[in-house]
Amino acid sequence: MDLKTIKNLLNLISDSDVNEVEIEEGDFKIRVKKEADTIYRGESSPVYMAGTYPGQQPQAAPAPPPQTAPPAPAQATAGAAPEGGSEDKYITVRSPIVGTFYKSPSPESDPFVSIGDTVSKGDVLCIIEAMKIMNEIESEHSGKIVKMLAENAQPVEFDQPLFLIEPS
Repeated sequence: MDLKTIKNLLNLISDSDVNEVEIEEGDFKIRVKKEADTIYRGESSPVYMAGTYPGQQPQAAPAPPPQTAPPAPAQATAGAAPEGGSEDKYITVRSPIVGTFYKSPSPESDPFVSIGDTVSKGDVLCIIEAMKIMNEIESEHSGKIVKMLAENAQPVEFDQPLFLIEPS
């Protein structure tokens, strides 16, 4: 397979919805992926690795920076702001995944929750879309929604604060 054919293949894949393709011609084998593989190691951040060729060893991921405190749970953590103040009494609901934050099930629908609403454990607070899958984020605690920290239809990161809840 020549370089021009490979370039044309890459252009076709980048313009399509196809995420991965593998082609074999005799002894020649090529595999193209749009997105890198994600490897999770416990509660640490994901490590992204590019695809490898047969016989090639994957490179070791860089070591994560040392942590002075244990990582916070993904769903909710007490103490919203490190600077203290009145927000110490609130529970912070954090994003368990990377994706797009939606406060309602559809653009025409009312939001799942609004500021001042009382929620119970298990109530749906929002949706985070990741890889075209809608993931309902449920409350781990009962209480009153004090603040919404994410904007509708905006991207959110893993462990990003989404809501402040005053426990009841």
